[in-house]
Amino acid sequence: MRRISVTVNGEAHGHDVEPRTLLVHYLRDMVGLTGTHVGCDTSNCGACTVLIDGAPAKSCTVLAVQADGTEVTTVEGLARDGTFSPVQEGFWRKHGLQCGYCTPGMLISGTALLARNPDPSENEIREGIEGNLCRCTGYQKIIESIRWAADHPDGGSPAFDAIGGTASDRRPADFSPAYVEVEEGSPR
Repeated sequence: MRRISVTVNGEAHGHDVEPRTLLVHYLRDMVGLTGTHVGCDTSNCGACTVLIDGAPAKSCTVLAVQADGTEVTTVEGLARDGTFSPVQEGFWRKHGLQCGYCTPGMLISGTALLARNPDPSENEIREGIEGNLCRCTGYQKIIESIRWAADHPDGGSPAFDAIGGTASDRRPADFSPAYVEVEEGSPR
């Protein structure tokens, strides 16, 4: 075991890890952030993309010990204080996702692209997300979403949950059928 210290989304974390633990598994299993998806474990799909010291990296190919002393940003770290980042808002407004599996990696790659190039062309956006695969959208809506973010760098809309409240308005249990109250055969 080796002790590592990693700042994840602005919060310091220290854990003892096996030297062979991948960063994606460290983030999901030890830090508890499951937004970073495990897709292929071979660096092909990009669903596990995170920012390490501001640079995009596929966390399935980085050992947790290699991230010791770094600042890691996951998809959970993009929205601050209940407000969408510009790229998140672009995906919301332009319908840049379908199944959502690739979305965390696309959001991170789009964020990294706009940090490097705040006004990318369509081709530059395509190149910026080329390490991320999407099997649902055909990419056009993703490109439009990142373009929207480039055109609206302030973003700023509240992050809404699936039924219209802000994310801070509800607890996850509110969505569980076990907690739905039924009166006379209808949910209330």
